[in-house]
Amino acid sequence: MTDADLPGLPDLLDLPDLAAIRRAAGRIRGDVRRTSLMTSAQLSDRTGADVRLKLEIEQPTGSFKVRGAANAIRAATERRPVPGLTTASTGNHARAVSYVGARLGLPVTAFLAAGVPADRVRALEQLGATVDRSTADQTAAIDAAATLAAERGYEFVPPFDHPDVIGGQGTIGLELCEDLPDLDVVLVPVSGGGLIAGIGLAVTAIAPRVRVVGVCAERADAMRRSLAAGHPVPVPEVDTVATSLLGDLGPDNRYTFRAAQTVIDDLVTVDDDQLRAAMGRLHAEDGLVVEGAAAATAAALWAAGDRWRGRQVAALVTGNAVAQRP
Repeated sequence: MTDADLPGLPDLLDLPDLAAIRRAAGRIRGDVRRTSLMTSAQLSDRTGADVRLKLEIEQPTGSFKVRGAANAIRAATERRPVPGLTTASTGNHARAVSYVGARLGLPVTAFLAAGVPADRVRALEQLGATVDRSTADQTAAIDAAATLAAERGYEFVPPFDHPDVIGGQGTIGLELCEDLPDLDVVLVPVSGGGLIAGIGLAVTAIAPRVRVVGVCAERADAMRRSLAAGHPVPVPEVDTVATSLLGDLGPDNRYTFRAAQTVIDDLVTVDDDQLRAAMGRLHAEDGLVVEGAAAATAAALWAAGDRWRGRQVAALVTGNAVAQRP
């Protein structure tokens, strides 16, 4: 199914520019929080850098995903009456869509792959969403959500590959540039690429000297493989502590891959052992309880040693949905 098949969705081939990201910031102000920047003594000591953690775990849904979801949904309601919402997700995005849907009084149907942990399903149901776990992986879940949206006239809110989702995530980049005028490096976990696309587009427009570094989980490295191949490639979903980074870019990717090619200066990977160790250090040393995917930037900094010595570094801490298997 293509964008042209979805109700109310115009041709949106252009990536969001700085003006669009600033409009997104205004649009979602009532739905999100301006999150804190916390100095990490343990990571600063390890790297010789001034490491600040951008705490997206402070969002009302516990994850950065609410920014993109809120922008996409509210932008859609500006274009047309929206009778309901569908989405597909590994959990955090669906929770964000369900949260915004509940605020607007809109029904939500969320498609989750069968392997998504049961606690994430319960969280969605508590927000009033209808949850479908019949699909095998995220690509199939996206197809099912788009099909149901077309059948019912609902708005399909993609987890990453949409300019309004990207624009919403880009508001993090605005905050980073405003709060850290001497920023040198920003590290961002990468899955489908919506987060690094938005942050990268904002940061490179405001402060092009800042290096944008993506961090993939070794067992969920769709973006790394796709950039190496020069086009999006399918990646099987395998068990990993970084549950929120599962899924590939999708066979019809139109936005995030193009953006990633433009904004990513470097891409590194971390394995599950490194992620678990980083989760432990963030808890013990920084007092933060985070999910595996959210520890990716801390794991990458620990592994990098003194690569960024003397620099000011921002590391995204993206979510706190610590996975519990059924």
